[in-house]
Amino acid sequence: MTLGTAATGLRRIALAGNPNTGKTTLFNRLTGSRARVGNYPGVTVDRHYGRLALPSGGETELVDVPGTYSLSANSEDEKLALGAIAGLHPQERPDATLIVIDGTQLLRNLYLVLQVLELDGPTVVAVNMMDQVREAGLEIDFELLESELGVPVVPIVAKRGEGLPRLVAALERVLAEPGRANTKRRWEPEAALEDDVAAVGRTIPLLWHRESTLRCRALALWALLSVDEEDELLGVPADLREAVRERRALAGREGRHIDEEIIRGRYDWLDEHIGPALVEGNAPKISLTDRVDRVLLHPALGFVIFLTIMTIVFQSLFAWADPAIGLIEDVVAGLSDLLSTHLPEGFVTDLLVEGIVAGVGGVLVFLPQILLLFFFLGLMEDSGYMARVAYIMDRLMKTIGLNGRAFVPMLSGFACAVPAILATRTMERQRDRLLTMMVVPLMTCSARLPVYGLLIAALYPPGQGEPFVQGLLMVAMYLFSTVIALAAAAVLGRTVLKGRRTPLLLEMPPYRMPVWRSVLRAMWQKSAVFVREAGTVILVCTIAMWALLSFPKQTAEDLAKRQEAVATNVDLDAEARAAELERIETEFAGEGLRESYGGRLGLAIEPTIEPLGFDWKIGIGIIGAFAAREVFVSTMAVVYGLADEEDAESRVLRERVRDQEWPDGRKVYTPLVCFSLMVFFALACQCMSTLAVVKRETASWRWPVFLFVYMTALAWVASFIVYQGGQLVGLG
Repeated sequence: MTLGTAATGLRRIALAGNPNTGKTTLFNRLTGSRARVGNYPGVTVDRHYGRLALPSGGETELVDVPGTYSLSANSEDEKLALGAIAGLHPQERPDATLIVIDGTQLLRNLYLVLQVLELDGPTVVAVNMMDQVREAGLEIDFELLESELGVPVVPIVAKRGEGLPRLVAALERVLAEPGRANTKRRWEPEAALEDDVAAVGRTIPLLWHRESTLRCRALALWALLSVDEEDELLGVPADLREAVRERRALAGREGRHIDEEIIRGRYDWLDEHIGPALVEGNAPKISLTDRVDRVLLHPALGFVIFLTIMTIVFQSLFAWADPAIGLIEDVVAGLSDLLSTHLPEGFVTDLLVEGIVAGVGGVLVFLPQILLLFFFLGLMEDSGYMARVAYIMDRLMKTIGLNGRAFVPMLSGFACAVPAILATRTMERQRDRLLTMMVVPLMTCSARLPVYGLLIAALYPPGQGEPFVQGLLMVAMYLFSTVIALAAAAVLGRTVLKGRRTPLLLEMPPYRMPVWRSVLRAMWQKSAVFVREAGTVILVCTIAMWALLSFPKQTAEDLAKRQEAVATNVDLDAEARAAELERIETEFAGEGLRESYGGRLGLAIEPTIEPLGFDWKIGIGIIGAFAAREVFVSTMAVVYGLADEEDAESRVLRERVRDQEWPDGRKVYTPLVCFSLMVFFALACQCMSTLAVVKRETASWRWPVFLFVYMTALAWVASFIVYQGGQLVGLG
C-alpha cells in the first residue's frame, strides 16, 4: 500500500537523516501515539508514519525514512532513502523534507543535506543535540547556515522537546509556500565531470526527474556514484546503466576517479561556505567518548568487555525470558484444557485445541525473546555502542565475506533463530542480510538442547561412565555448529550470494543516554510486526503439521474392546487395572501416530534415512520436529508408547530409546546412530518458524525454500559421512 497525499488526503513530510542523529526520537516526539508501522512498497523494510499537528490546527503526515549517510546507495534497501525523498516510483514525492543532523557532527551530516537540496524540493533542517553542542563548547552561526543553505535551519534538542514548536512552525511555512524552495546550484563540477553528468542525465527517465533540470542533475550524480556491476538496485533502465558504464570507462582511461570528484566537490563547498558557521570554544581536547573508546575499542580488553555484554544479552534470551515463556505456555495449556473440557469431542475441537490454539501459542512463545532482543539492540544502538560492536568484530567477519554487523545476529542464533534473523535488519546491504539469514539457523539454538539431552543421556546415563563426558559432548555440538556456520557463510558468499565484501563504513557517534521511550516503542512495534506477519505463516504450518499427524482418525471400537477386556479381567486389582488401561490408551495413540499421514511419510522416507542409521520411527520424529525441534522428544514418547509427558522427560524414555531394536535384533540407538542423529539435527532446518520469518523478511518463498533444501542436504550428507564412515572403521 502506498501512503501519502493520494491515500490519506494529507500532505506528506519525509523525515530523513544520518543514523544516530536522534531522528526516531524526533519522530516519536512529533507524532506521539499517532504513529504506525508499515512497509515500503514492494519491500519488507519497515517505515513509520504518523500524524503531525500543525500550529494552524491542521495535520500532515510524517514518514520516517531509513537512516542513511548519503543518498548514494548500492543496495535496494538504501535506495529507499532516495526514493522516499525524491519520490521515485513506486513512492510518492513528499511535499517537504525534514532533515535531522547532529550538531556535534555538523559538516559530515551536512553532506546528506546538500544531496537533498540538489533534488529541488522544499526542505527544513533540524540541528539536533544542541545540548551536547553547548557542553562541547561549540557555537553554530545559524544565520550563516540559513543564508548559505537557503532553507530554514532550526536548533533543537529532540529528547527534551526543546525547539520543536519553532520547528513545526517552519515546516508549516514551507508547506504553505512550496514555490520558495531554494533552487540554486551550490557547487559546480569541473568540466569533465559536468560532461559525465550531462551524458548520464540524458538517460534519466522522465518519470524520475519530471522535467526539473536540477532533479535530473542530482539523479545523474546519484547514478554515477551508485550504479555499477555489483549493485543490488532494481528498476534501473538498461540505457542508464550503459551510460554510467561508458562514462566510468572513459574516466578510467583518462586517469580520473568520478566518485572522488563528486565527493570532493561537495565537501570543498561545505568547507568553504559552511565551515565558518562552526566556531570552536573552550572544549576539552579529549572528550568523554574518546576516553571511553580507549577502553571499549582496545584490541584485547575491548573484546573481553564485548563478550561480557553479549553474554548478558545471550543469557537474557536463554533465562530471563523463561518465566514469561512459561507463563505463555501455561496460558495456552489452560486454554486447551478449557476447550477440551467444555467442547464435545470431534474434529472441530481437535482443530481448535491442537491446531489453532497450539499454532497461536507457537507464535506467542517467541515474543518474550523477541522483545528482549529488540530491547537490547535498541539500547546498544541508541547509546552508540552498536557501532563499536561492528568495528570490534569486523576483523573476524571479513574473513568469511561479511562485515562486523553480522556478528550480533549470529550470536543471537544460539538462543533462537527467529529473533536472530530479525536482528539482521541492522545490516544495510541486502546481500549481507541474506547471507547472514542463510547461516544463522546453523547456530545451535535452545530448541536443539532437548534433543541433544535425550540422546546424550541415552548414551551416557548421568552418574555412569566417564565424568564430564555429557558436558563435553554438548560443548562439542556448539563448537561444531559454529564452525559449520562460518564455513557455510564463506561458501555461500562465494557462490549463491556472490558479491564483493563491502567495507565497514560507519560513523562512531558519541556515547549518549538512551531515550527509553523511543527504545521501548521501537521494541514493541517491531515485535508486533513479527507476530502479525510471520505468525500467520507459523499458524498455517502448525495446522498443517497437526493434520499430518492426526489423520486418518482411528475408530474408537478397537480401543473400547481392549479397555473392556481389561475392565473384566478379575486377575487385576484396581491399581494394576488403572495402569493397564493407561498403557493401552498410550499404545493406541502410538498406533494412531504410525497410521497417520505423518507416520506413513516416516515409513516412506525410511529408505532415504536408513543409510544414516535411522528407522521409520525416527523418521516420524524428524517430521514431527518440523513444527519445532523440541517436539522430537514428545513425538518419540508417543511412538514408543510412553504414558505421559512426565515419562518423556524422565529416564523411562531414555531407557526405551536404548532398548529399541531393528527386526533382526540389532540395536537402533547405537553410539554411532546417536552421533549421526545429533549431527542431522545440528544442520537440518527443522523449524517452520525460522522458514516463516525468512519468508517475511525476504518477501519471497525463494529464500526459505533454498534454506530448507540446502540445510537438509547438508544434514543428510554430514550424517551419512558420520554413520557410514564410522561403520567403515568399525564403530558400528
